[in-house]
Amino acid sequence: QVQVAESGGGLVQIGGSLRLSCVASGSIPSFATMTWYRQAPGKQRELVAAVTTGGNTNYLDSVKGRFTISRDNAKNTVYLQMNSLKPEDTAVYYCRLWGATQTNWGQGTQVTVSS
Repeated sequence: QVQVAESGGGLVQIGGSLRLSCVASGSIPSFATMTWYRQAPGKQRELVAAVTTGGNTNYLDSVKGRFTISRDNAKNTVYLQMNSLKPEDTAVYYCRLWGATQTNWGQGTQVTVSS
């Protein structure tokens, strides 16, 4: 059993920055890919960023150049550095870790960007 816990969200003004963290706990296998998703009210959950063990990254087009995903396997943690935040980034952000199995959704962390 693996649990994830997202943190680091908050209220920030346009152009501000936040760094989200997702820590895995429990019986932790090797995760090939770690991802961040987000879901805004009334909208579908969407993949924001992904990072593999080899360091390959992939980003939602709208966040390219502004967000950076990284991982620290020793700390069982994946991060999402978010810069130049925009109102459209407002959402609940979730992490999901992929390997032989996938983690369940955590509670997420709320990011609100004021306009």
